[in-house]
Parts: sequence; structure tokens; C-alpha cells
Amino acid sequence: MSTTYETVIGLEAHVQLATESKAFAADRNRFGNEPNRNISMITLGYPGTLPMLNEQQVRFAVKLGLALGCKINRRSTFDRKNYFYADLPKGYQITQDECPICIGGEMPIRTTSLAPAAAPEKEARSQKLETRRSVKLHHIHMEEDAGKSIHAAGEAYTKVDLNRAGTPLLEIVTDPDLRSAEEVDAFMSGMRQLVRWLGVSDGNMQEGSLRCDVNVSVRPEGQEEFGTRCEVKNMNSMKFARQAVSYEVERQIALIENGEKVRQQTRQFDPETGTTSALRDKEDAHDYRYFPDPDLPPVLLTEAFIDEVRKEIGTLPWDAYDQLITEFQLPPDDASQLSEDRDVYETFIAYAAESPAVTDLAKLWINKLLPWLSEKRLTPADLPLSPEEIARFQKLILAGDVTASVATAKLLPNLLLTPGDPMQRAEEMGLIQNTDTDFLGGLVDEVIAQNPDKVASYQKGKKGLIGFFMGEVMKRSKGSAGPKETQALLKTKLDGFAL
Repeated sequence: MSTTYETVIGLEAHVQLATESKAFAADRNRFGNEPNRNISMITLGYPGTLPMLNEQQVRFAVKLGLALGCKINRRSTFDRKNYFYADLPKGYQITQDECPICIGGEMPIRTTSLAPAAAPEKEARSQKLETRRSVKLHHIHMEEDAGKSIHAAGEAYTKVDLNRAGTPLLEIVTDPDLRSAEEVDAFMSGMRQLVRWLGVSDGNMQEGSLRCDVNVSVRPEGQEEFGTRCEVKNMNSMKFARQAVSYEVERQIALIENGEKVRQQTRQFDPETGTTSALRDKEDAHDYRYFPDPDLPPVLLTEAFIDEVRKEIGTLPWDAYDQLITEFQLPPDDASQLSEDRDVYETFIAYAAESPAVTDLAKLWINKLLPWLSEKRLTPADLPLSPEEIARFQKLILAGDVTASVATAKLLPNLLLTPGDPMQRAEEMGLIQNTDTDFLGGLVDEVIAQNPDKVASYQKGKKGLIGFFMGEVMKRSKGSAGPKETQALLKTKLDGFAL
């Protein structure tokens, strides 16, 4: 009987904070500058220099902790973590070990899977099933980043860029509470959304603003004791993280099945091969020789400061998603897109308050307005049409004054370029639908008379040709023919036409 294994995953997510200066020095916190420009004697750890606490880092830590339901320690302390890398100029990292700023908490995640089709013989489409749960957090602590070692192919030396050294970080440490690569993806995607939503980080994984170490182990299903874990370092791509987890699970199961032991290791992922390889045996806490940093006093937080930060949080992204579904009846895909960014969500809510049809408004935002804003490199707040003007635009469509296709293809681009009253602009552009049966009847007669072959095909059963006739009438009317009236006239005349 084959053994079924359970995957157990813990994450250490590292978030670079969007502060102006570094964690413990006044150096600029900027990505993309020339190497070794944003450094100082403090960052480099010169003798006699003293670190200075960045208040904004503390504020961001409290904000993220409150959003995730953590207990905020009123007194937290800094420690030195000793290890010797070429890109760690002081020979130690300032971090929080004994008393971190945030304890506990949880991160809500959503994963989706396809439900089996109910009737395969009818080619019924599978539907998405959404699973929600919360991943338990162990703690969040403040620390500083190391520099960057650059191993360029073909070069004899490793280059070191210390611009990143001292960048303020928050490390979010989960319990071993994740069970699949999909959950890792959901957690990190949700964390990226949250830190952007709160304004604490740009969450840019390509630039290293958000990355994670993945601790993976396997155990026979039903066993309570954890297996031996291996840590895959510095994953800055969700695609790579999924691949790394999948490979590690298969590798560890294969070792166990072959009677071998999994060694506790730190491993690296190779994107080209999709495999992991050993870097070193995994360190334990005592290997780092932690001790309290003698140059930094404890961080003492007042209730007034915490309350002040709490007021800055507002609606959280998962609550925004639920509101769009429950209050506005949006489908999950639309709700997900409109709650991905805080500015988009808050602006959409303001427009929804005036809208006569919020579900249609959501489609308009997703398919037309957001792409237009992106193309023009504008923010949602820069949208030139007010909520009332967009509502009037929608009412034109709902009343049948302008067809939806003509309104979005012709009227909307014109209004975005030169804002104004939608009805007046539609009249100026000749877009108001013509429902005069005498006018439409004349156009229908012209189209039928000029296309006898198509009429014959329609009479022989090709009813889909009604779309062709509709298109021809629309061309002659320059898009102003009322669709319902036109289609009714066409069917009457075509069904009663004698061959």
C-alpha cells in the first residue's frame, strides 16, 4: 500500500519598505541608482558610528501588524544577527529576535480550483470553486537588508553593490501552516496586494521589494510530527516559488521512499532547470550568535500612536472584495480586479454610488476606463468624467437612446478626450438611435433588395444571416438604427419574403 504524504510549508516573507531613508541611517532608500552611491559611514559600520531608528519603519510595521490582526508589542527590542557575507558590511544584521514588534495574527487567502463539469456529454463548462482560509502568522519583525552580490557570467570577480544594505525590511514569519504551492502563491500575492494597499511598499518582486524564503517538508498523512525541512532562499517570482515547492516535495518524497533521510539544508532554485540545489546545511538560531544591540534602545509605543496608525488603515482588500460581491452583486472575477488596487476600489465605489447599473459599470471600468487610464498613465482620481457624467452615459444606454457598442466605441472616447454632457454630445455626433419605422423600413428594403443571394440562403434555413442584414442596416444608418426595431422589421420581411 503506497503512502500518501502531506506537504507542510512555512514562509518568511521579506518586504522592503517605501521609506525615504534607510532603517538606521539617513542614506537614500532608492532602487536603481549607480552602485555604491547610497551609502555612508553608518551603513558601512565604521567604528564610532551609531545607528538611528527610522520612525517611518516603525509606523509601517504597526500598520501592517494591525491589518493582519497581530498583537502589537508596546515594547520591542533590537538584536544583532552575526554572519559574514561579502555584502554585509558590518558583519552583522540589525534585527529583532527576542522581542519583535508584532506577534501572531493571520493572513486571509483565497485559492481557486475547477469543479468537475456536471454533464460532460453536453460539454458543460467547469466552474471555479473558491476556497478561503487564514494562514497563521508567528510574528513580524523589523530589520535591515544586506547588500547585493553580483555574479556576472564570464567575470573573474564577484561585484558587491551596497546600495541595498540598510534598506528597512519587515519580515513576516508564518507558522508551518501552508499545504501547497498554490497556497504559497495565494499568500504572497495577497501580501503584495496588502503592502501596496497600505502604502508601506511597492511590492515589486522583480526589484526584490517582496521576496520569500520557503521552508518545505513532507510527512505521511496523519502524522503529527513534522518532517525535516529544507529552506529555498530568496524567491522573487510566484512562478518560480510554485516550481520550487513542487520540485522539493517530489525530491523529498523520493528520498524517503528510497530509504534515505532528508537533510536540513538551505537550497537555491534554478529557474532554467526548475530544480533546487544545496547551498549549505541549514543554520540554527545559535549559529547566528544573537545578542541585544547595545546601540539601540527599546522601541516604546504609546496607545495614542497605535490608534493614530489604526485610523490610517481603512477598508482592507479582502473586505473590499466581499463588499463588491455582497453589496453590489459583482461576479468574483470582477470583484477581484476592482479590489486589487486601493485607489481603483475607492474611486469605483464613488462612481457606483451614482450608477444606475453597477454590474454594467464594473464591466465599463474593467474593459474601458482602466485600460484608458493605464494607456494615458493616469490614476483613477484623474478620470476626466465625474460620477454623475458616467451615470448619465449609462442611462443613455439603458434607455436605448444609444446602443452599448456605439456608446463605448464612439461616444466614450470622445467624452474622455473632451468631457461634456453625454446626451448633448451623442446628439452632436448623430449617435442617438433612430426608431422611426418608416426610416428603418426603407433601409431594410434596400438591404434585402441588394442581397438576393443572402435572402435565399436565409429562406433555406441559415437564420444566422440575420446578423449580416443587421450589420448592413447599421452601416447605412451610421449606427443610429434602433437594434430592436430593426431586427423586428428584418424578421418580418425576411420570413414573409417570397422567393
